[in-house]
Amino acid sequence: MTIKSMLLILLTSSAMMTASKVYSQDTMQNATQHIETIVLGSGCFWGAEKRYEALDGVIDAVSGYADGEGFKATDKNITRQSRRFDDNNYAEVVKVTYNSNEITTESLLKHYFENHDPTQLNRQGNDVGTQYRSTILTSNEQQQQTAIELKQTYQVKLTAAGYGTIVTKIKPLKKFYAAENYHQDYLKKNPNGYCPDHSTGVVFDSTNKPNVDNSALLTNKQIVVIDAKGYCPYCEKFKKEVANNYQGTIPMTFRYADELDGLTIKTPTWATPTLLFIENGEEVYGRQGYVSKDEFYKALGAFKLGDSEAFRVAFHARTDSPYCKQYDIFKNTPEGVFIDKLSGAPLFDTRDRFNSGTGWLSFTQAVKGSVTMHEDNSYGMQRIELKSKSSGIHLGHLFPGEGPQGKDRYCINATVLEFVPAE
Repeated sequence: MTIKSMLLILLTSSAMMTASKVYSQDTMQNATQHIETIVLGSGCFWGAEKRYEALDGVIDAVSGYADGEGFKATDKNITRQSRRFDDNNYAEVVKVTYNSNEITTESLLKHYFENHDPTQLNRQGNDVGTQYRSTILTSNEQQQQTAIELKQTYQVKLTAAGYGTIVTKIKPLKKFYAAENYHQDYLKKNPNGYCPDHSTGVVFDSTNKPNVDNSALLTNKQIVVIDAKGYCPYCEKFKKEVANNYQGTIPMTFRYADELDGLTIKTPTWATPTLLFIENGEEVYGRQGYVSKDEFYKALGAFKLGDSEAFRVAFHARTDSPYCKQYDIFKNTPEGVFIDKLSGAPLFDTRDRFNSGTGWLSFTQAVKGSVTMHEDNSYGMQRIELKSKSSGIHLGHLFPGEGPQGKDRYCINATVLEFVPAE
């Protein structure tokens, strides 16, 4: 044997040993960390992907297609009208990678069943077609057995709640195809929509379901926001940009879709968030999906103020009549704060109020950071418009140097304010 041949054998053996060692390390690492994957279909994959990613123990969630054959798995192909009821169509699914030491297969699949309606055949809500079918595609026998047992358990609970037969298909995964890039993290890329919530409200552990008292919602005007049980970026955005800063006198209450007992609701409740304006327990107006701060306050203005001078002042930059009724009420109040009639945010302090003799409420300054200033050239005049920073409603105008001792005069419409006396 030549030296060249001996070196070739030694190098080949060394490479094989190294590869075997690396493979063994990777296998052992995955086994030690209990990394598993399972593919789940429960309708449109956008909301499902985000809900899985938010679970502790889930490492990754990828939207994709599976369980079809006969053509290339692409969004364009599976959504063709001709394949709407094709049994060979691919399903919209999410491939979930998780650490079963942190979240068990049982816990993950309970979340799966509870977060859609597994009794709907080839649909979830308004999404209709075989691509929206309920399916569990497993990677091992333990997942398969767990899925079958949970399906049987959940069927008993659904039947007791008046639902039909679970149509979820459970089978081993053959092939998963990742969806197009624009489908991945779709809700992050499209921040002004909603998360579909087709859950039945039936849960595996009923002891975790609180008893909700809606008696306070049956009288007067109320704002009810339908929240998501799982993670919903649109709900979180609404809370951050609107709800968390709301201090208005009409109460805002968050409820899940299955917590509306006693209320008369017309708007479908499968989208989160859904905004409901209710009076004496009956819906007056509903809006599905995320609403911006401006949209929220305009809707609230219509609900609270109706067809009134206050609404026209707030949203059409009108002006109160001088010496109007509200001015007469507010011109001599005890010490306190005038607040935004819609948001409840403090705007003006009575200690800065003075009698300008104009017939409109006048102040030397606003509460710090409470108003914004805008150029106003209407009616052939050059003025500085004042708006509430919290709600965006029109308040009045600023006239520099027209106050006492050369101070500014904040000329404000009384109809868009409410008064809170000092404690």
